[in-house]
Amino acid sequence: MNDSLTQRLNEVLPKITSSEFLSGKGLGNEIAFYIFDYPPEEELRIREYIQFLMLHIPKHRPGLRVKHVNLFGLIIDHLKQRSLLERCFQMQKEKSDEAVEKALQSPLKPEKLVQLFSEVAQPQDQDLVVISGVGSVWPLVRSHTLLNNLQTVMGQTPLVMFYPGRYDGQTLRLFGKIKSNNYYRAFKLIP
Repeated sequence: MNDSLTQRLNEVLPKITSSEFLSGKGLGNEIAFYIFDYPPEEELRIREYIQFLMLHIPKHRPGLRVKHVNLFGLIIDHLKQRSLLERCFQMQKEKSDEAVEKALQSPLKPEKLVQLFSEVAQPQDQDLVVISGVGSVWPLVRSHTLLNNLQTVMGQTPLVMFYPGRYDGQTLRLFGKIKSNNYYRAFKLIP
C-alpha cells in the first residue's frame, strides 16, 4: 500500500466539501478543474475510495449536490443506446482494435461526448462533478481533449478528475507513460 497515497486520499473529502473549494475562492478567473493523479497500479483502490467518497460526502456536507460520472460506463451506455457496442465487439474480432477505434471516431467526437456528459452530469444542477474511468476509455477518449471541451458546459461547477498517471500542473501523463501532446491547465487537487 502506498502510504503517500493514503495521506493524499485523507485530504480529499475535507477539501472538496469546504466552502472555499466549492466557491472557487482563490482561483481568479480560472476554471475550477482539478486533477487527482495517482499511480495506475492503485486503480482498484481508487475505485473503492470513490465509492467511499460518494457515501461520505452527504454525511460530511448534507445537501451538497454531487454527480459522479464514470467515463467508461458513460461510453458503454452510449454505444449500447446507439446499437454499436455488439458491432464493435464483432469488428474487433474480425478486424482489429485500430478498426474499432477508427469506426468510433465519429460517435465519440469530443463535441458529442461533451453533450452526452452534460446530459448525464447536469453540471448546472450540481455543486460538484467527479470523473473517473479515464484509463478505461483510453485511447477512445483523451482526457485532455475532454477537459478542454468541458469548459463550455461546466460553468462555475467544480470538476474533479481522478487520473491514473501523473499530472505536473501542465502535462497529463496517462499511466505515468503516455504523454499528451497538449498543454492543459488544471489544478492538482492534492499535491
